[in-house]
Formats: sequence, C-alpha cells, structure tokens
Amino acid sequence: MTTFIFPGQGSQSKGMGGALFDEFSEQTKQANDILGYSIKELCLKDSKRELNKTQFTQPALYVVNALSYFKKIADGGNKPNYVAGHSLGEFNALLAAECFDFETGLKLVKKRGDLMSQSMGGGMAAILNSSQEEIETLLDLNGLKNIDIANYNTPSQIVISGLREEIAQAQMLFEEGDALYYPLNTSGAFHSRYMLASREEFEAYLKKFTFSDSQIPVISNVSAKPYQAGEVMMGLTNQLISPVKWSESIQYLLGVGETVFEEIGHGEVLTKLVSKIKKELPKINIPTEVVTQPNAVEKVRSVQSVATGTTEIGKASSGLDNITGSLTAVEKVNQWNQKNPIGTRVQSEIVKDKDLQTRTEAVVLFKHRAAVYLKGYNGYFDLDETVAI
Repeated sequence: MTTFIFPGQGSQSKGMGGALFDEFSEQTKQANDILGYSIKELCLKDSKRELNKTQFTQPALYVVNALSYFKKIADGGNKPNYVAGHSLGEFNALLAAECFDFETGLKLVKKRGDLMSQSMGGGMAAILNSSQEEIETLLDLNGLKNIDIANYNTPSQIVISGLREEIAQAQMLFEEGDALYYPLNTSGAFHSRYMLASREEFEAYLKKFTFSDSQIPVISNVSAKPYQAGEVMMGLTNQLISPVKWSESIQYLLGVGETVFEEIGHGEVLTKLVSKIKKELPKINIPTEVVTQPNAVEKVRSVQSVATGTTEIGKASSGLDNITGSLTAVEKVNQWNQKNPIGTRVQSEIVKDKDLQTRTEAVVLFKHRAAVYLKGYNGYFDLDETVAI
C-alpha cells in the first residue's frame, strides 16, 4: 500500500521546483495569472526575499507540490492508495484526490496565506523531547492559559501556539529540563483559538466554491481519519484553529496495513517525521473498525502489529499482572498507575539490553492506546509490552 504525503510551510527553499515550471508551462501561467506575479521567479530566484513570508510561502509550496504530483503521474507512476498533507500540504492531498482542480486549490491557498499573514501578536515554538502530557502539565502549573498545542508532529515533537508574551515565558520553563525549545519565525498563532476570525472569513470564501468527494482516501489533519463525503469545506475551515494531528494520522495509516510513504514536493521534512514516528511507536494497536470511503470498498481493520507486520484478530498479549486484553485502555492505565510510580524500572521484549525507566504516569494515547513514556528509549511503549521490575 502506498501513501503520498505532501509537505507544508517550513519545507520551502530557494531553487525548489527546478525544471517543473517549464515542463508544466500551462499550469505555471495559470498560477502567474491567479497570483499576479511569477511563481517561477519567486521559487527559483526569490530576488525580493519574499519566499519565507506566509502569503508567498503557501502558494509557492502548493504549486511545487502540485507540479511534483503531476510529474509523478505523467511519468507513469500509479496513483496512491491514500494521501495526506501537513497543514498547507493537505490542499495538495485534496487536489490529488480530485476534490478540486489546480486553479481552485491555488485560489484557496492564496486566500489562506493572505489571512494567516495578517494574524499578528501571536507566536509559535517547537518543543522536542517532551510529551503532550508533560507540556500541558507544565503550562497549566505556571498559569500559561493562552497557549494551545498546534502540531502533534511526533510523540516527542510538539508545536505550541499562542500569545507571543506567553510563548516567550514558556521558553524558560522548558529549557530547565531535558526538552529542547525552538521559537518559530511566524507572525501569528497558527492552528490555535487565535485564528478564529481568520477561520470565519475563510469559511465565507470557501462557500463560493463547490467541492467533490475524494476519489482517493484523504487523511484529515483535524480528525486524523479519512475525510467522509461532504466534509471538505468543514475540514479546511477547522484546520485553521485545530492542531495538526500528524503523528496520529501516520499511526492511523500504519494501522491500516503495511505502508510505503512517499513524499511528493520539495524536501524530506515529512519523510523524517514518519521515520521518527515509527521509532517512537514500536507497536501500534488499532481496534477492529469498519471504515467506509467514497468510491472505495469497505475495509475491515483489525488489531495490527506494525512491528512484526502481522495481523491478530481478537488477540492481545499481556505484560502486566492482572491486566488482560479484555480491559479497556483507561482501566489498564488506572491499574498501572496504582501499582507503579514514576521512575519504575521496566523491561520489554521490544527493546532488550536497555535500562528502561518510566518518565511519566501511564496515559491513554489517541483515545485507545494505553502507554507509558520510558527513559532510556525516549518514546511511548504499550503497557501490554511493558513489565515492571
């Protein structure tokens, strides 16, 4: 199974697109007419130093991603089984799934970039080596109530978004521990509650267009599940104020079955994120569920063991005393936390010959996965695969 993934803002660099603009001259001219400037000049030369400005970055990436996809198909490549895109890249995923055409997508992206560039007073920062639970706890304990989580890139790489002064205050807190804190060069608090006005204006603009249902399943940033019929407009509007659930989206795709991810566009940002997600989630269990897609047959998903590439139906292993596969994730977490304090030494059959120790209490990830974060590995392990010593 193949999934095409399309990168978003942050993947841009001068020179991207190369010969694609000449090879797809018709689409390049369409882009110039819609944007009012030369997309080729912006991407290849950037003589006005505008490529890193949001209102220019987003159209540029959309065009390069789109032309890269057209090139892939023109060269005889097969269409993928699934598509997904990171934030802006989701527009390219929807384009590949034939929800709208190239011109319509570019008009939407231009409007989106303009709106997001006008958002002022906010800030964003990437936090590495810290879990969602740790981040939320630290923010809450220090009264930083005006910060939202914007991106779940991997289990240990999370982006926060909020008022600029609180983003600055948060830096001192996270630099005291093992986390790495990187302020991002953005004008606004993207993917947060502070984009509500932009969301409302973008929704009004989207109502001018008609969208088709996807011909290829598209994984939504908002839900981390495939778009259903009639959901395109809602998904694109809510994306502005909702976190990008990239880690959970990749987990969903890994749970569907053995997947080859191919990044379409410029750079390898998403390829590296996928690799990191796989390392941090060595075993991913997906409960049995029927997933229906427009123009696609029903797919019945059962419990998947990604680490071994096998499928087990109605079977769960147990690495805990008195914790069985019949318990819910919440029950497993509660039993674990009652018996095992933070700092408990553990062992696992997944990673041998390592000194492993819990760094957090056990938690329920993605509403169904009972897991605990382990020092010595820096990643989450299923409780079913973890034994307290």
